[in-house]
Amino acid sequence: MTATDKIDVENIPAVLNRLGRRTVVFVGLMGAGKTVIGRKVAATLGLPFVDSDHEIEEVSRMTIPDLFAAYGEEEFRALERRVIARLLKEGPQVLSTGGGAFMSAATRQAVARHGVSVWLKADLETLMQRVVKRQNRPLLQADDPRAVMQRLMEVRYPVYEKANVTVRSRDEPKEVIAAEVMTSLARFLADGREVRKPAR
Repeated sequence: MTATDKIDVENIPAVLNRLGRRTVVFVGLMGAGKTVIGRKVAATLGLPFVDSDHEIEEVSRMTIPDLFAAYGEEEFRALERRVIARLLKEGPQVLSTGGGAFMSAATRQAVARHGVSVWLKADLETLMQRVVKRQNRPLLQADDPRAVMQRLMEVRYPVYEKANVTVRSRDEPKEVIAAEVMTSLARFLADGREVRKPAR
């Protein structure tokens, strides 16, 4: 870790103050590092960390793959929207969301009202290296998971670009990526763009 990668601890009180009651919301594809980096950022800020997929499994008493198998993606997404809407009202905190969550316009609006969104952007090679060993990815249960991932990138990346902050996720220690997230958050909040539009 270089000097520029270290978290400026003097920025932490300012970030917390400007964040207020809002939630730092991590978005991105499976394998982008939302949980790992989210936990690190939460620890740095002294805030609770919540994983929306874990919360969904808690309330449904089913695993994500089982939910997909039993009810299909549409019903899963409806439950996901409800759970995330509830969680966003419980800030300040750091929230990791599932890869498809930010694709919902309703969820994006809720995040805009109650949070600051951070997109962890990763390339195809990085994502595939990270997900290939995991068997709990319903959308990748296909003959050609790499092609599925490529298609997900093509569809979702233009939407992820709507996030407030973008940080490149890559093969670096989590401390480095978390430091970049903190720097980007501090810059975004300090720019005055943190002022929310009135809820309609």
